[in-house]
Amino acid sequence: MSIAIPEVRVGHWTDPVGQTGCTVVLLPEGTVASCEVRGGAPASRELDALAPDKAVLSVDAVVLTGGSAFGLAAADGVLRYLEQAGRGVFTPVGRVPIVPTLALFDLAAGDPAARPTAEHGYAAAQAAAGEQRLSGRVGAGTGAYVSQWRGPDQRRPGGIVYAEQELDGLIVGALCAVNAFGDIDDGRGEISLDSVANLNRPFAFEPTRTHTTIGVILTNARLTKTECRIVAQGAHDGLARALTPPHTRFDGDGFIAAATGAHPAHVDTVRLMALATVTTALRSLPR
Repeated sequence: MSIAIPEVRVGHWTDPVGQTGCTVVLLPEGTVASCEVRGGAPASRELDALAPDKAVLSVDAVVLTGGSAFGLAAADGVLRYLEQAGRGVFTPVGRVPIVPTLALFDLAAGDPAARPTAEHGYAAAQAAAGEQRLSGRVGAGTGAYVSQWRGPDQRRPGGIVYAEQELDGLIVGALCAVNAFGDIDDGRGEISLDSVANLNRPFAFEPTRTHTTIGVILTNARLTKTECRIVAQGAHDGLARALTPPHTRFDGDGFIAAATGAHPAHVDTVRLMALATVTTALRSLPR
């Protein structure tokens, strides 16, 4: 499967031994983006520039990375790659690429010293020219797990997931790295309170409370930064349908919504499609 939106490319760097990695989404020039973070423990970079009242008008790439705050260094390599390609905001001394970055906590999954670096971010950007792998334990999803409230013996593999919808030429896709405290919820049964009850056991569960689901909504819609933020809000609505419990104090759940601008669309249509694609993508993980 490949992303149907023209000029959007995805590349990964993966360390299967250290159980970490990073994922780079390269975007066409003029892409508009904003974001929303609802989890209580985020690790991020350049998100303030995506606020609707800030001067930045477009972004060049998005990075999803493991390694918690250490992994944010992967963005340095992506900046170097984009600078060499002549991308970024014009300044009197050269172009400055805009690369918002979200990180998840996978330091306890494998080798705690294994963290994505600038070199790894550069390698992931280079890999975007090759095969488009949109699911599995690759890139930022290499050391990801779900149902982590159950403990290390009963948690289940997470990873990178992708889902896409098309409506009369309008395309919306959701690329997520799923590393959740909660369970995948298929919406068919009652909401279990078992995981919520375990939030009341701080001493027994404190070492495992290092999670986070992060992602990017990709669309060919023509949207403003304010509208992109509304779409990011819809992505979180989809996360809340597919994960129980969502947005805990121990998840840093965040979404960036990026619009390439080729197709006119109503923001509420795009928001609903974002909700649907995130829900579908997350539920594609085995329960």
